[in-house]
Amino acid sequence: MFDPSGPKSKPLPVERLSTSPQEVRRSARMKVLVMTAMYPTPANPAFGSFVKTQAESLTHAGIDVEVLVLSGRFRKLNYPKGVFQLRGRLAGGSIDLVHAHYSYVGLIARTQWKVPVVVTFHGDDLLGTVMEGGEKTRSSSLIVAAGKRLARHVDAAIVQTSEMASKLDASNVFVIPHEVDFEVFKPTERESARATLGLAAGKQYLLFAANPQVPVKRFPLAKSAADYLRKRDPSIELLVVSKETQERLALYMSACDALVFPSYQEGSPNVIKQAMACNLPIVATDVGDVRQIIGKAKGCHVLKPSVMEFVARISEILAHRKRTDGREHVRHLDSAAVSEKVIAVYEQVLRKREARFVDRTQNNLLIAGK
Repeated sequence: MFDPSGPKSKPLPVERLSTSPQEVRRSARMKVLVMTAMYPTPANPAFGSFVKTQAESLTHAGIDVEVLVLSGRFRKLNYPKGVFQLRGRLAGGSIDLVHAHYSYVGLIARTQWKVPVVVTFHGDDLLGTVMEGGEKTRSSSLIVAAGKRLARHVDAAIVQTSEMASKLDASNVFVIPHEVDFEVFKPTERESARATLGLAAGKQYLLFAANPQVPVKRFPLAKSAADYLRKRDPSIELLVVSKETQERLALYMSACDALVFPSYQEGSPNVIKQAMACNLPIVATDVGDVRQIIGKAKGCHVLKPSVMEFVARISEILAHRKRTDGREHVRHLDSAAVSEKVIAVYEQVLRKREARFVDRTQNNLLIAGK
């Protein structure tokens, strides 16, 4: 499944106090309700795939995970509808803790106080939403302010980077970047991957693994660099991949010669970590934890957002066509290691809740004994 009294003159000792329902269930198996508005669908298997990956990792680690996806035809109604869906899920009394992804969903999760709430912030919910040209949207300041306030009223906040943590003044903040599924994202022989995907063996492929319509991803820079290179060598082609399954994305990472990642802003971009796990060379802007993740991996470069800088580094990569040792640099982001950290947060939250339960019970018994 993922899914009293003593003498009035003195209180009962702690070990004889009534046990809360959550404590009884945890002795068997912790049950966590994961709430999200992003989750893979048949039409878009990449949508919120990182949430699904973490839910599966937690399941493999022994957590009983139940998922509540806030979805529907009318997006604006999904959140108010989610309040009632959440209450329905909690009505049975089997949920120990709610883990919400993104601040918007976290606000819905915190409409109840029956069970503790952990919120994972992913990026723009604390950093703001970027428009074309790099400016922040007008609504960003309100969204960020709501996220900061939310962090003070939940039991724990998980963020992707120290930069994001610095935006919060709460004491319950944990920096835990999302994991990499090493079973899916692993090096495959280039020619074999190309044959599976139907790509030409003699071409040089650059990978842009994001939705080009999302302004923060800065697709125009990637396209300009690729167009410049293609004029010199027609065998160079930019592949845009944004709605593939994780398994096919991993194949593209093995089939291509370099990942082009020119984002304006990021939290801890999963595609960078996945590319590292596939030993794919990377050219990227200095956003989020990219510099920290790439580290000293050969064939991976952190650049200024300049077309000609991207052109120069991509040219070097294509001249040698060597794979990197990136996989060794992201071993610490293995699913098991990250899920262990997330579970440690859950356990700390639940211990604190139990401590409050014990304190309240003792206080009530003291009052009753007077």
